[in-house]
Amino acid sequence: MSTTPLTKRGAEQLRDELQRLKSVERPSVIRMIAEARAQGDLSENAEYDAAKEKQGFIEGRIAEIESKLAGAQVIDPSLVDADGRVVFGATIELEDLASGAPVTYQIVGDDEADLEHGLISISSPVARALIGKTEGDVASVQAPSGVREYEIISVRYV
Repeated sequence: MSTTPLTKRGAEQLRDELQRLKSVERPSVIRMIAEARAQGDLSENAEYDAAKEKQGFIEGRIAEIESKLAGAQVIDPSLVDADGRVVFGATIELEDLASGAPVTYQIVGDDEADLEHGLISISSPVARALIGKTEGDVASVQAPSGVREYEIISVRYV
C-alpha cells in the first residue's frame, strides 16, 4: 500500500468528515430507509430507492476516507526543516515574472487542494515545478496559456 501525504489540517478535516458521516449521516439515512419501508410495497417506492442510493454513497465515502487515512503520511508543516527548500507542506510566496503579481501557495495533498484559499495539490504542475527549489530560484510552469515563470520570494513552514 502506498502512502499519501496529508497535512495535519487535512487529516483532521478527513477525520471530522468521517465522524460526521458515521454519527449523523448514517443514522439519518437508516431512519429514512425504515420510514420508507413502513410505507409498504418497496418495488415502486421512490423514497426507499433514494434512501438506499444515499446510503450507498455514504458507505462508499466512509470506506474511501478510512482507506485514505489508513494510507496517509501525516505531515505537520511547522515541524519540517528543509533548509529553505520547497517541500510538501511549505508555504511559498512567489512573484509572477510576467505580471509582477505576488502569489502565495501552500503545497498540500490532493484532497486538501483549494486554489481559492491558496492550497495547491502536490501533483499539480505548479507544485511539481516548485519542489526542491529555494528562495531566489525561478520555476517555469507549463500552463494552458503557455510557460509561466515564478520567482520564489520566500519559503515558510507553518
